[in-house]
Amino acid sequence: METEPRPYHHGNLKQSLLDAAVDLIGSVGLQAFTLREVTRRAGVSHNAPYRHFRDKDDLLNAVAAEGFNRLTESMAASANSGVSAMDKLRLSGQGYVDFALRFPQHFMVIFDSPAQIKTNLESQTAGERAFGALTRYIEECQKEGSLPDGDSTHLALLAWSLVHGIAKLASSGRLPSSKASDVLAFTDTATQAFLSGIVGMPAHSTPNPSLCPPSLCPKKPPCG
Repeated sequence: METEPRPYHHGNLKQSLLDAAVDLIGSVGLQAFTLREVTRRAGVSHNAPYRHFRDKDDLLNAVAAEGFNRLTESMAASANSGVSAMDKLRLSGQGYVDFALRFPQHFMVIFDSPAQIKTNLESQTAGERAFGALTRYIEECQKEGSLPDGDSTHLALLAWSLVHGIAKLASSGRLPSSKASDVLAFTDTATQAFLSGIVGMPAHSTPNPSLCPPSLCPKKPPCG
């Protein structure tokens, strides 16, 4: 005897699908991710996702955009406790790593997804917003006189490289301690050392513009 078909949707369908997608990624990763399993976990019909998403990649793109938005919020929440511009920049780095620790599935989708996810307009726009926030922290430091003049985008790329490296090491269990407090303390130490070096760096030593990632560069057109 056939069972009754599941309702087409329930409550906030889009958010239910996003939550189910994140849950599935945490269980099977990206390689085994399927839209059919997402619908099963969300408790909706197999056709329900198409009200909001064209296909699996479109859903993953929405997860990436949600992740970038949470990243921006995490950086801001950490930076807000700072007093000086330099404090805010340093703390925003902790917010970046804290995001990676608290939302590992989003972090994975943002940086380990196939190319078609990374170039989608929705996630690209959210990524530019996140990188733009970091750039503004750099610019505030330059206005304050705590960082040298120079292209703020390139200085932001240097800062991003540092905290992203720490986040990847932490998420893959490559640091001596996996405790969030230890990872964040290490992030603070590394960031302070990094910024001390930047303070003495001449403006002409900033990276080549071609190194700026087009998917995150806030400039129009992108540097890369």
